[in-house]
Amino acid sequence: MPVTTLDPRTALVVVDLQKGILAIPGGPHSTSDVLARTVRLAEAFRARDLPVVLVRVTGAADGADAVPGRTDLPRAGQARPDGWDEIADDLAGHPGDIVVTKRNWSAFYGTDLDLHLRRRRVTQVVLTGVATSIGVESTARAAHEHGYNVTLATDAMTDLDPEAHRNSIEKIFPRLGETGTTADILGLLAATGS
Repeated sequence: MPVTTLDPRTALVVVDLQKGILAIPGGPHSTSDVLARTVRLAEAFRARDLPVVLVRVTGAADGADAVPGRTDLPRAGQARPDGWDEIADDLAGHPGDIVVTKRNWSAFYGTDLDLHLRRRRVTQVVLTGVATSIGVESTARAAHEHGYNVTLATDAMTDLDPEAHRNSIEKIFPRLGETGTTADILGLLAATGS
């Protein structure tokens, strides 16, 4: 079911649109398209004085702060180029934006994201970012568990695996909130007259 409404205090939460991650090919949407759509949403939120949260993932080069535990799939190596964890230039540089740094998949776990949102009386979040089935889905689950209304901009997110993206969009997100396109969300923002 498409997104039906936006609360008066809705925040845009942008997950991991940073230089190193945007260099990775995405599917079904290119990371450049995801960035362009997210920029449009961020501009619309800023124009209405609604919070924009830019989430970045980082970690110690030696892996000292990596999440412990055994997994079936090997973890990605820690070798990363300088600046890989910097927010994309198209999104960065707006002094009113909130920047949250995470070291896990979810933007809530181990961060002050919930505190930032509650202090601004936010009741709804719109999520965009990479990867749909990892950082975005983990953040959506946590937002739902924290009691926020969750909206997912389905064409402003992508994954390393198009099938994983599809599974999140079709099977997981309808249980956590409402989904819509960038155009749907921009239309609701325009209709609210905020």
